[in-house]
Amino acid sequence: MSEISLQDKYSPNSICFGCGPANEKGLHIKSYPENGEVVAEWHAEPHHQAFPGMLNGGIIGALLDCHSNWTAAYYLMKTNNKDKPDCTVTAEFHVKLLRPTPSDATIHLKARVVEGTLKKAVVEAELIANDKICATCRGTFVAVEEGHPAYHRW
Repeated sequence: MSEISLQDKYSPNSICFGCGPANEKGLHIKSYPENGEVVAEWHAEPHHQAFPGMLNGGIIGALLDCHSNWTAAYYLMKTNNKDKPDCTVTAEFHVKLLRPTPSDATIHLKARVVEGTLKKAVVEAELIANDKICATCRGTFVAVEEGHPAYHRW
């Protein structure tokens, strides 16, 4: 695994709530390419709970969304032989909450591209706690061009 996350390497000034290193109140997801997937570990804080001991569904969605988006950005960077990723945004995203997610467990995220073009990637991801898949997602992420509000976000 790389020593520096994709977020820290390619967007250290990002203010994204889920993955922005510069957002002091954000989730600070750190994604790393590993063996054909992109992986992350994350730890909840008490204010991320929906009810005692369980992670909020919106936080679960943000974790899966941002991690999947970085999976797509990394894939598109490699596919297009670029030195840094184009900014990508979520075009479509579906989360399935399979079981309650404990807030005191280490959260493991795994994501992989299942379909891709030069400007778009479809990603499937899992959120795992205590060796159980608690949530999954499938999303479409696209590289934006100049003129889009997110174009210079990274």
